[in-house]
Order: sequence, then structure tokens, then C-alpha cells
Amino acid sequence: MDLLYWFASIRTPVMDTVMSLITHLGEETFFMVAALFVFWCVDKRRGYYLLSVGFAGTLVSQWLKIICRVPRPWVKDPQFTIVEAARAEAAGYSFPSGHTQSAVGWLGGVARFTGRIWLRVVCIVLLVLVSVSRMYLGVHTPADVGVSFAIAAVLVLVLYPLVESTLWFPNRMYYIIGGMLAVSLAFVAFMELFPFPADIDGANFAGALKNSYSMAGAVAGVLVVSVFDNRLLQFPNRAPWWGQLIKLVGGLVLVVLVKALLKEPLLSLCGGHMAAHAIRYFLMVLTAGAVWPMTFRFFEQYAP
Repeated sequence: MDLLYWFASIRTPVMDTVMSLITHLGEETFFMVAALFVFWCVDKRRGYYLLSVGFAGTLVSQWLKIICRVPRPWVKDPQFTIVEAARAEAAGYSFPSGHTQSAVGWLGGVARFTGRIWLRVVCIVLLVLVSVSRMYLGVHTPADVGVSFAIAAVLVLVLYPLVESTLWFPNRMYYIIGGMLAVSLAFVAFMELFPFPADIDGANFAGALKNSYSMAGAVAGVLVVSVFDNRLLQFPNRAPWWGQLIKLVGGLVLVVLVKALLKEPLLSLCGGHMAAHAIRYFLMVLTAGAVWPMTFRFFEQYAP
């Protein structure tokens, strides 16, 4: 807490605003936009790499959160104050930091595979700033940030050569994603069967249970997409600049619509069971990885 109090002592309105903006880079939205842009417009293999780093990191992070159940800094120390703008995105348990894990995952992943030195430097600077912002804003301790940083960095370094090897051994991708699916299903089983104490926070438990089903559905979708694309679709990444823009914006809008419009109908169909979230995320990934890419041949014919 000493470091957090030091950050609190140097806060200014301008720095509060800057750090509040920087910290958004660790949100799920930025990770998904970056991963789908690479997947659709740059290189599928690198897209799978970013998705693998992000999904694996989220699984580890969510599992640790519900096992450790560490309260937020201002709950530990009622005298401590945070930057209020960050409170809305600081729900749930504190350890480890989800924003740090996400930012180091996607920015570190881009830094790992890019050949542009300037882009690598920018990514590294930004992921460090996101990590610092979580402590500056007062929503995470150094332990929360440090463990997440280490987990994401290990995944960035370990998964890169594994995913790159699928260039020569395509079927290896199925084993990588299949391994993540096994971990996802184990997380669901853990959430359903583990004898949690009776005084566990209900909202945090419900959030973790929802996340476990959502992750299982998303990873299952990635596995289906990888098989379908490798054996049948084989969609291209090449397109003119306007085609890439349509692919990115149109695809994101379509995925968001699937996410928003199917939530209530699926919950109703499943009687409120969390399996509805697994189905919804499965369909979101299927839309992003198989349905929308069916249009990419049209854009390829105009590529220079």
C-alpha cells in the first residue's frame, strides 16, 4: 500500500485524465479489436496467436481471482482513496489485474511478432503505462499488477513459437486450442463443483461463473473455426485499404450485434442457466471466424 499512497500523493487532474485514458487499453474491447484486425486483415496465424494469448491469460486470471478472492485496495484500507473515474471498471476481486494481463497480452503479442522497431517500442511503452496506470488509479496493488504482468509475458513468449510452428505442422493448432478448451471446461467444472465458503460474495461468484461459461464457449468456437477454415474456407487476408476498413468495421458491428441481440433470448431459452453465455460466445466467435470471412474473397479480387 505504500506505493499506492505515493502514487496518490502525486495525482493531478491532468494526470488522472491521462491515466484513465491509457488504462482503457487493457479492456476487453481493445484486445478484441486488435486480435480481429490481425486475424481478418494481416495474418491469420498471428491472429490465432493473439487470441490464444488473450484467452489463456483470461482463464488463468479469472481462476486466480476466484481462488484467492483478494479484496480491492480501498476495501483493505478504508482510508485509501482512488481516482473515481476508474471505479466503474474495477468491479470484482483485485488479484490479479485483468487489465494488465489483457494489455501485456495483446500489446506484448504485437511487439513479439512485428518486424517494425517503432511499433515494438510503442507497444512496450504502452503496456508498461497500462500496468502503472492500474496502481496510479488506485485499483490494484503492485502484487496484482506484477503477477498479471508475469503471467501474460510468459504466455506471449511461450505461445509464439508454438503457434508459429503451425506454419509447418497445421494440425498442431488443434492441439493448442484443444488444450485451452480442456482448461476452460475444467474451470467450468471447478466453478460448479468446488465447495466455496458460504460467505463468498454472491456478485463476484456469479461473475466468475459467467466468465467460465463464456470462455468455454469462446474457445470451443475458435477450435471449430480453425478446423472449418483450414479444411474448407481458407479465407484470404489480402484486400485494398477500403476493403480492409469494411472488413474490420463491418465485422465488429456484426459481432457486437450477435453479442447484444442474443443475450436475452438465449437466457430465456436456457431458463437463465449460465450455459446461455457459452452458446452466445460460441456463436460470436463462429460469426467472426467463419460467417463474416466468407465475404473476404470479394475484397481479395481488388487487392493490389
